[in-house]
Amino acid sequence: MKDNARNSASAPMTGFRWTICAMLFFATTVNYLDRQVLSLTWDEFIKPEFHWDESHYGTITAVFSFVYAACMLFAGRLIDWLGSKRGYLWAIGIWSAGACLHALCGIVTEHCVGLHTAAELAGATGDVVVVIATVSMYCFLAARCVLALGEAGNFPAAIKVTAEYFPKKDRAFATSIFNAGASIGALVAPLTIPLLAKACGWELAFIIIGVLGFVWMGFWVFLYSAPAKSRHVNAAELAYIEQDSRDGQQEEQHPAREEKPMNFIQCFRYRQTWAFALGKFMTDGVWWFFLFWIPAYLNTQFGIKTSEGLGMALIFTLYAITMLSIYGGKLPTIIINRTGLNPYAARMKAMLIFAFFPLVVLLAQPLGTVSPWFPVVLIGIGTAAHQSWSANIFSTVSDMFPKSAVATVTGIGGMAGGLSSMLMQYGAGELFVYAGETGLTFMGFEGKPAGYFIIFCICAVAYLAGWCIMKALVPRYKPIVTD
Repeated sequence: MKDNARNSASAPMTGFRWTICAMLFFATTVNYLDRQVLSLTWDEFIKPEFHWDESHYGTITAVFSFVYAACMLFAGRLIDWLGSKRGYLWAIGIWSAGACLHALCGIVTEHCVGLHTAAELAGATGDVVVVIATVSMYCFLAARCVLALGEAGNFPAAIKVTAEYFPKKDRAFATSIFNAGASIGALVAPLTIPLLAKACGWELAFIIIGVLGFVWMGFWVFLYSAPAKSRHVNAAELAYIEQDSRDGQQEEQHPAREEKPMNFIQCFRYRQTWAFALGKFMTDGVWWFFLFWIPAYLNTQFGIKTSEGLGMALIFTLYAITMLSIYGGKLPTIIINRTGLNPYAARMKAMLIFAFFPLVVLLAQPLGTVSPWFPVVLIGIGTAAHQSWSANIFSTVSDMFPKSAVATVTGIGGMAGGLSSMLMQYGAGELFVYAGETGLTFMGFEGKPAGYFIIFCICAVAYLAGWCIMKALVPRYKPIVTD
């Protein structure tokens, strides 16, 4: 039956590639839900219980970013070795277990300091407060490290699957769809996680969100196979997926030859790898800063808590605006169809457009003196631009590298992005504590608001700087063909 359906030339093209894209979307949604639980619970629920300040939280998020970066370096290579199916299962299984482990941090802290309830932890005084803060921080660090180990596999696996199931002209759009899962996760999180934490305790919030990953694994086991082996993909769809191998223009420039595996060290010899990695380094820290710090920003700047109606509405609005990024992946396809530019040139043109939008974040603090809605809307525009940029920068890898190296190079870039996030998270935490203690002034703002303004300025210009570096390293489309 499968062979008959595959060989029937008259059968209409199936659309199973979009089912696979939907699976990538849900995996990314769960990925970002798991990341968001801590950012949405620490300031209101965890901080009072364990006596944290911004430096504790900054250290936790920085270490998470560092471990994520280190694991990304090897996660892509591991997924290229294991294959998309097994690699994705291992990744989401580990990160879901890590998410659930957070719920044990309170129990471990109570045991270590000799207390018995959360109320006793919160009511502690004197030197024991320092012990509670330190022990609990290390407990969360351990859980975050397991989470980072698994989450490092998400994007290398998703980009590899996208390269397997979509032709080059559609990859940025497919990437923008599954990458929108990050925005959906961030959108759903403030509507659910604070309420879960308030009603059932922050521990149960980690467990419930963590279990979603195990549910996803069950569907992936039965749905995923390589396109050529999938019983859900017919001949017409397979021909569409593999159209690049018959693209006349590319065949003239790069005659068909047997693709040989690219070893790990070899990837670093190409400017294309460094362009992708430095583009990620310049911009990923921006997205992660907004993801991890916006709830704390609203509380610090405006006294708005995420468990309150206004707090939920503000964060929902921010990530609802971010959802506009789904059209960002479509722009290169439009440019290709109208101008005939190659995929890389069209993507770089689109990315330059997106790089200008984050400049509006420069106005977030000045207009925040009028209403909290202004910074939320402006930051939302910036995060929408980031996700549009992200969908396209990921696709530059599959544009220029053979499929056998896509996950590896994606992992290398992810490592660079994770290092960027580590520096941003740790620097922000230390800056906010310093600004609060010294009354730091910047552009008319004082204390922690001045610290936020400084970080916003960095975020606003990061994309233009990243684009210039990428363009300098790889000025023209130059796909890599292994000999």
